[in-house]
Amino acid sequence: MPRRKSDALSPSGKADADQLHITAGRRLSPEAREQQIVAKAIGHFATHGFSGSTRELARQLGVTQPLLYRYFPSKEALIERVYQEVYSWDSSWEKLIADRSIPLQERLSTFYKAYARTILRREWIRTFIFAGLSRDGLNTKYLTKLRDRVFIPVLRELHATYDIPPPSPGAQLDAEIELVWSLHASIFYLGVRKWVYGLSVPEDLDEVIDFQLDVFLNGTPATLKKMNAGIPRPSRRKTA
Repeated sequence: MPRRKSDALSPSGKADADQLHITAGRRLSPEAREQQIVAKAIGHFATHGFSGSTRELARQLGVTQPLLYRYFPSKEALIERVYQEVYSWDSSWEKLIADRSIPLQERLSTFYKAYARTILRREWIRTFIFAGLSRDGLNTKYLTKLRDRVFIPVLRELHATYDIPPPSPGAQLDAEIELVWSLHASIFYLGVRKWVYGLSVPEDLDEVIDFQLDVFLNGTPATLKKMNAGIPRPSRRKTA
């Protein structure tokens, strides 16, 4: 019976030789071999985390340690390459969020469904969790990008759509960002449930995302107005 393909390694971290070992008996271009090493490293880190020596990593990848060093001079260099590969970013997301020719709910629905297809994968979720636990600063770059390119733009569009004054910098802005975090975290947590806890998640993720957006857009604008109600605004000087 043919073996079914899976995106997960077995619990012991082993797999068929042809899955883990770099192709033998066939010369690969440097670019192809590097990509192959990176692909296997992603699976390794998603299974075992970022602990362990480069010698063990090379053994798990099915290559010699000198060959690994030929392409990546250090473990940190390989981890950085894995980061770039796994945490890819689509700049069209930012344009979509800001496109006021499209209703806000439709924009957010389209964005979060595309974003979910990117992040709700075993490799993405598990490497992100492992990085947060053991690699100081690795996730910080991504979370900073998320804040600047998603959370703040979403808030900007909420304020514009519902005619709410912009937040004051500092504590007020931080409090509003927490509201967007709640939406984002509800979608991210679907991946944690599946790939960390091994629990089932709904099959129709698009429907779940639309439900979450209904909750978000029916509650957040009212909360923003309440948060802004007591904030004194600078008076506009009249001109003659």
